[in-house]
Amino acid sequence: MADSTSPTLSRSADPAATTTAETPTGQDGGAPPEARAGKAALKDLLRPVRGYLMVGMLLSALSAVCALAPYAGLLHLGRILLDAHAAGQGPHAGRVQDAVALILGGLAARLVLYFLALSVTHVGDMRLAAQLRTRIVEVMARAPLSWFTESSSGRVRKAVQNDAHDLHYLVAHQYVECTAAIVMPLAALLYALLIDWRLGLLAVATLPVYAAIQAWSMRGMGDLTRKVDAMLADVSARIVELVSGIAVVKAFGRAGRAHQRYTRAAQDMAEYYRAWCAPMLRSNALATSVIAPAVILLVNLSGGAAMVRAGWVDPLQVLATCLIALVLPSAIDTLGWSSWNNRIAGAAALRIMDVLSTEPLPEPARARSPRDGEIRFEDVSFDYGAIRALDGVSLTLRPGTVTALVGASGSGKSTLATLLARFNDPTQGRVTLGGVDLRDVPARELYRHVAFVLQDAQLLTLPLVDNIRLARPGASLEQVRAAARAAQIDEVIMALPQGYDTVLGRGADLSGGQAQRVAIARAILADAPVLILDEATAFADPESEAAIQDALSELVRGRTVLVIAHRPAALVNADQVALLERGRLVAVGTHDELMADPAYAALWRAAAPGAPPGPPPDAVRRSASGPGSSRQARPAGPSSTREGRP
Repeated sequence: MADSTSPTLSRSADPAATTTAETPTGQDGGAPPEARAGKAALKDLLRPVRGYLMVGMLLSALSAVCALAPYAGLLHLGRILLDAHAAGQGPHAGRVQDAVALILGGLAARLVLYFLALSVTHVGDMRLAAQLRTRIVEVMARAPLSWFTESSSGRVRKAVQNDAHDLHYLVAHQYVECTAAIVMPLAALLYALLIDWRLGLLAVATLPVYAAIQAWSMRGMGDLTRKVDAMLADVSARIVELVSGIAVVKAFGRAGRAHQRYTRAAQDMAEYYRAWCAPMLRSNALATSVIAPAVILLVNLSGGAAMVRAGWVDPLQVLATCLIALVLPSAIDTLGWSSWNNRIAGAAALRIMDVLSTEPLPEPARARSPRDGEIRFEDVSFDYGAIRALDGVSLTLRPGTVTALVGASGSGKSTLATLLARFNDPTQGRVTLGGVDLRDVPARELYRHVAFVLQDAQLLTLPLVDNIRLARPGASLEQVRAAARAAQIDEVIMALPQGYDTVLGRGADLSGGQAQRVAIARAILADAPVLILDEATAFADPESEAAIQDALSELVRGRTVLVIAHRPAALVNADQVALLERGRLVAVGTHDELMADPAYAALWRAAAPGAPPGPPPDAVRRSASGPGSSRQARPAGPSSTREGRP
């Protein structure tokens, strides 16, 4: 009788979205709004480390200027040597030492300043990553459960790990590298122009040719990228169709056709991509050859030789500007990769901002404390988007009683329990605990009153003592052991190599039933008056079931218990059973009373094969009995209604 009311929303990766954001073409991929949104998201996320980035960029700019000192030193040293040779005497030692000191000092200053720049931005990057991960986890802690239902685990993991890491290169390296890539060529060009304006222009002569070839190769890139995105989406859809439906296509002998559709889409994509890339690669190869060192030297040496013959410059000036010309294209690769990384970081920033913008469950302005453990669902409805999961449910759980929720899969059992835990707030109506609306109870106060034991016991990568202490962090070891003894797990833990200090998965492990008893010990230690129990023995191993039942008997004593029922025993032993159908509460009573209902009897027989059948449909009755009962008579027949609902 597992519940699956919460809709599972499949979120497969969207190739059209990711490729546009990440294709290193230097274009926006035909999606300027996304690029602008990514830029705005980055601006917001990087605001806390703006100071680190500014200091890093300043140090990088100074480093780039210092990188010109060796060129100036070499030019100065060359003049000293040529002048000495022309005078027929040895070079002046002091002037030579000054030139060498300028060369070595410039190199040292550049390395030190660049190292400091990267150090500063790396510190900023580490602080930003830690801050973002902390903010994301805080948002997740305050987010309603529906956010996790609607978000794939991959999306959440990507935001916490991958997306935060995708900002690393941008923060730690890119601002420093791009500053150097811009400042150094500009400073070098300025220095070349100071040597001789004609040689300075000659040093950049190949760059306009490179830019023209690249611009020509990028014509129509937006349309081409959009078509590639569409084809990638088609390939992705064929992969999903092939993998997710493999059992069906195999069963009906259609595996070959599904594989052919995928193969055809992949081949079409490959052929188009080849036709697209071939001319672009040829253009890129031509553009790159224009700024190759050999071409730059050829242009500058031949042009410089002509200027020397004309008497405009001397050979030493030509040599200096040739060295400077080799530096100028170095910025192109750095800036090109930075453009690509900007798109990747922008897409990551958008995903992070999407998580950070999640609306938390509101905290009350005036905190109130429940007076006891009575729970009331008052005309409660809840929607998952456009899907109504609960519809007008009214139910009372009195202190010290056990209420079992029963119904077919999708009837709303788990959803009702999540509202009591305030993982979500009702769309309509209210849930009260001890006479107080849950929306008026602070989260910390609520979880002092409500404890959970779920089917799948979640134990963290912590010592077992700390796993149990999650319910009460200040509990002593003796209190922890007392709870473990009540949960029938103390002897098992003490038999482990490190006892209560054992971290599961590191040389020791527990069975599913033993882990369940640790979760029960945690709930016992919490000593909360209200317990939500997603029947803990549903998947227990036979050896553990009896021990778990004994532990649960200790746990539920004197508490208000809500059981999501999966096994017949939970129904028989409950003080009241609430039958849900399609989000509506259709009957409340004891197990014996509800056996008169054919729907309940069918659920009972399905859960307990061989159980005696209930009475025939024409004898069905709903007589009100006991507090909070909602049963009333209804006529038999297919057109009958329950509780006056259609």
